[in-house]
Amino acid sequence: MKQYVFTIILTAALTLALSWGVWRLSLKYKLYPGIRERDVHKTPTPRLGGVAMFLGVTAAFLMSAHHPFFSLIWAQPERIWAILGATFLIVVIGVADDLWDLDWMIKLGAQFLAAGIIAWFGGLQIYAIPLGGMTVVSTWVSFTLTIFAIVVVMNAVNFIDGLDGLVAGVCLIANVVFFAYSYLLVRDFGASTYSNLASFIAAALIGACLGFLPLNWSPAKLFMGDSGALMLGLLMATSAIAITGDLDPSMFDPDEFGRSQLLGAFIPIILPVVVVLLPLLDFGLAVLRRVSKGKSPFSPDRKHLHHRMLDMGHSDRDAVLIFYAWTAVVSLAVLLMYIGAQADWPGEYLLGVAFGVVGVAVCLVLTFSPSRLSAKRRAAASTPPPNVLEDAR
Repeated sequence: MKQYVFTIILTAALTLALSWGVWRLSLKYKLYPGIRERDVHKTPTPRLGGVAMFLGVTAAFLMSAHHPFFSLIWAQPERIWAILGATFLIVVIGVADDLWDLDWMIKLGAQFLAAGIIAWFGGLQIYAIPLGGMTVVSTWVSFTLTIFAIVVVMNAVNFIDGLDGLVAGVCLIANVVFFAYSYLLVRDFGASTYSNLASFIAAALIGACLGFLPLNWSPAKLFMGDSGALMLGLLMATSAIAITGDLDPSMFDPDEFGRSQLLGAFIPIILPVVVVLLPLLDFGLAVLRRVSKGKSPFSPDRKHLHHRMLDMGHSDRDAVLIFYAWTAVVSLAVLLMYIGAQADWPGEYLLGVAFGVVGVAVCLVLTFSPSRLSAKRRAAASTPPPNVLEDAR
């Protein structure tokens, strides 16, 4: 565990220092776009925070190459270089889009190329699907499924990037839960070492989000931009594929475990999806909304979930904290269900289900009951000063 803690601290410290440097350089050379109609912020703000996050994560990878504990990760160096190469490509495209607003077709093409690099050169693919047991798929089906899964998660994470601290905080919580899950999964399946690629990527992303949040918290000095959001989505999808690819196919056989235990068997597949459930939900709703109106699924609008929460009366910060709560409740509930099943707790899933039910109820109340303080702030912001009122008369 101490090796992962060191990775988190190192990545966080480097990302924080690099984020401050990127912020200063962006202000000095005016490397920021103007305000768009759908933007919530009112002051032009640099969007190159993803560069700092990428450099921090890259440093963590390079450090791991010199640590004996992570030697297993580097047993297939082509896999690591494919991940870093794909991440570099997506960060470059993200930076170009943040500065010059690229056509969505160019961005989507780059996303498919980056996903293809990981699937083809890195060998990280979805080789089987849990349908009535573990269904092994052909090479090309595996390759295609992997690419689409990575691209969907990338865009899902990018789509919720609209409020100060939203993506960094949601991904921080998601990766903390996923790290705990991957660490426990390795233990439960009797591996000889806790060193694995999925846990390492999660630890590096925890550090990157921790280091970036101080400059991204409301009011934000620096945004991660498409470069940061797409990078987070790419690496989170990669870590999920890496861990599910190591699962024993027999654990999904209903004849082996009995149908009453299938929920516990499928939790290792469900949890990597649940930790990004909120971004996936927003992405799915956005695609349906835009396609139903005859628009491109990537055409921007101001109807994302975080926009709707602002329209309901929540302040920016309250909306972000509620998103944090939803992410924590849903992901922790499934994690507790997994822990209960593996530890043979009485009722197995009862604690996880109870935590989820209570947590969801609290989140629903918070979501649909904007605080009076938030309402007062919005009312005050919309009321012109006395001299303006006099002029209006």
